[in-house]
Amino acid sequence: MLEQVLQPLPLFLLAIIVLYTIVLVVLLKKTAGLNVNTSTSIEPSQQSEQQTRSEKTLQRYKDKADEAMRLNQTFRKFVPKQFVDHFAKHGSDTLELGRADEDELAILFSDIRGFTSLSEQMSPQELMNFLNSYFLRMNEPIHKNNGFIDKFIGDAVMALFDRPAGTNTDKAQDAIRAALDLRYAINLYNQHRANCDYPPVNIGIGIHFGPVIIGTVGSDDRMDTTVIGDSVNIAYRLEALAPKYNTDIVISAQTLQQAEAKGLFEYRLLDWVRVKGRKSPIEVYEIIDHQDAKVKQLKLANAELIEQGLGYRKERQWEQAKTHFQQALKINPDDSLVLHHLEQCALLQNTELAEDWDGSILL
Repeated sequence: MLEQVLQPLPLFLLAIIVLYTIVLVVLLKKTAGLNVNTSTSIEPSQQSEQQTRSEKTLQRYKDKADEAMRLNQTFRKFVPKQFVDHFAKHGSDTLELGRADEDELAILFSDIRGFTSLSEQMSPQELMNFLNSYFLRMNEPIHKNNGFIDKFIGDAVMALFDRPAGTNTDKAQDAIRAALDLRYAINLYNQHRANCDYPPVNIGIGIHFGPVIIGTVGSDDRMDTTVIGDSVNIAYRLEALAPKYNTDIVISAQTLQQAEAKGLFEYRLLDWVRVKGRKSPIEVYEIIDHQDAKVKQLKLANAELIEQGLGYRKERQWEQAKTHFQQALKINPDDSLVLHHLEQCALLQNTELAEDWDGSILL
């Protein structure tokens, strides 16, 4: 799926339409300012004919300008306006092929769990209706929190948070708040689906903050804006971890740190992992603000024991690690995260590990 992120869209057409609109507006203004010559040397019938031609010309330019504006608005749906704003912020008013800037922003990936099996139960038209209904509800939480949807990738959403006048802390906080609002939106959507006897849907969300390259790629006749870099890959991989840890929102430690999240959001450590495509391990957390109050309380109660257990796992002190995880399990016997760590300890303890093993697991 990640490779589909780079599929191009007709951005160059947007630039043509915008230019076309400007030209027509200028012509419209000039035409509107024409004065009909009322000199006595011109017969009344000629004056009337000249005025009629002028009015027709004026109306023709107006119709063309309206048409160009409609096309402009249509193409804006394919190319996010925020890309244009971003390049303008960096001193460029053109979107030529090969343009590239480096910036730091928050990336959010969201995906429907079990989408393949769900789609197999629908006709093609039902599937399209469902996706459009779903995407419609995912759009508002992202835009409300100063983000924008970069791409729809099958059933997945890739969103960017690059508040032009905001700080990096603002961008990271925007992404977290958007993720929470997406969870609230999906709960409301499932209530409507239940009223129509449709099964509920669930989503996983991954968030990472870091440097990216924002630019334009493609060819002479087909161009697109895109965002690439290690940070995009991490956000994509974090979303894929959500079902593995049976949680909703997976976020990197770097994002929490950038968001100054302590005291602002509630979260707990999930694991110390190496995601595919990256050598360096990262700490991953789950955001739990939106979860049931009792579940949230139990997760926070054993969070410190889980963190201590992971510390012992990094040192290959298996018995101490398992002791802490077992204590965490007593606090919350239904905690699937603790069961996961106990299984990992048993597996790692009986595995021949490299001498430079850093305590992380590959997921």
